[in-house]
Amino acid sequence: MARPTPRSTARKLETPSTAQDTRRLLAKALAKAAADYQNAAVIPHCTQCTKPCCKLESLVLELEWKPVKLLWRIEESRHAFDRRLATGQGPEEIRAGNGLYYIHGKACPAYDETQGSCRIYGQPLKPPGCSDFPVYEDEGGIMADLRCEAVDLDALVAWIARALGPGFRIVKSADEEFPFLVTLSVRKVSGKPSRTSAHK
Repeated sequence: MARPTPRSTARKLETPSTAQDTRRLLAKALAKAAADYQNAAVIPHCTQCTKPCCKLESLVLELEWKPVKLLWRIEESRHAFDRRLATGQGPEEIRAGNGLYYIHGKACPAYDETQGSCRIYGQPLKPPGCSDFPVYEDEGGIMADLRCEAVDLDALVAWIARALGPGFRIVKSADEEFPFLVTLSVRKVSGKPSRTSAHK
């Protein structure tokens, strides 16, 4: 079965009235391209993944109180729960800090081990960090987390390039400290359209 390809949004990006409009339209086009890529290439792979992100073995889930309360079915107040965590009596996979909760080392309660899928996929309860992972728009670029085995960086670059059209060039750069985090920066080319670049 052939994968769907993104429709170019280049025409929409050619005639904004201000630089701010250009950035806003570009961010919107990139967010759509990232979401479309995830739906076409990442999500279908989840049920056969050899290292599901929902198991939180190599990833850390960052949550606010409300989703923690709902996902872990906590009946007590936040104050009481925090006190339990501080004394080592709370769920061992949850750590509190900076007003947030960090979960690591144990599968998310919403993960269905049998089906290899998320029980709350597509629901408001699903944390934004889960919905964005592993490809998302960030300040006019695309962040790609290569810890997800479904991400093919070259295919993603080609996908973004097709979505934006020939007036843009994509530059790859990996984080020095965390090389599995790759930023795809978008540059508008003047005059003759340029091919995508693979600079690191």
